Amino acid sequence: MKNSLKLVLAFFAISMFGFVNAQNITGKSTKVAVDGTSPMHDWTMTSSSATFSGTVSGNAITNVRFTMPAKNLVSTKGKMMDNKAYAALKADKNPTITFTAASLPVGKGNLTGKLSIAGVTKDVTLPVNVVKNGNSYNITGTEDMKLSDFGMERPGFMGVRTGDALKITVNIVAN
Repeated sequence: MKNSLKLVLAFFAISMFGFVNAQNITGKSTKVAVDGTSPMHDWTMTSSSATFSGTVSGNAITNVRFTMPAKNLVSTKGKMMDNKAYAALKADKNPTITFTAASLPVGKGNLTGKLSIAGVTKDVTLPVNVVKNGNSYNITGTEDMKLSDFGMERPGFMGVRTGDALKITVNIVAN
């Protein structure tokens, strides 16, 4: 009986230690770049306005959540390009791009979660690198995707359409 009580108390102490050491983190800076092509020119849309949150637990970040308003993406090609992109993103009906994951490992690895764009949610696995620097975490990832994977039409003007392929790059500093 005494050993059982000691075991229960030890388990409780270890569990509480894990909860006390869990650290909630949020994104202090985010940078997102979407690179694409068209027959006329390559293009880039960027955003530095997104939110990130998670809980540091051991050598991982759990309860990962990334959100970005679709209309925060802005191109260097002007308002017409932006509006065509927002239409492809179905931004009026689906204003937020989100990614959620149960766990993000510290170091180089793959992150598996749910990505929602233009009203379509898919399970995805993305290569990421998470570097811990003091209480700060630098999270970087780059992935190739297709507009058609999320049911988006290729934006165009006067019969010229963008390519289907995109390269997404995300940089987050969280603490």
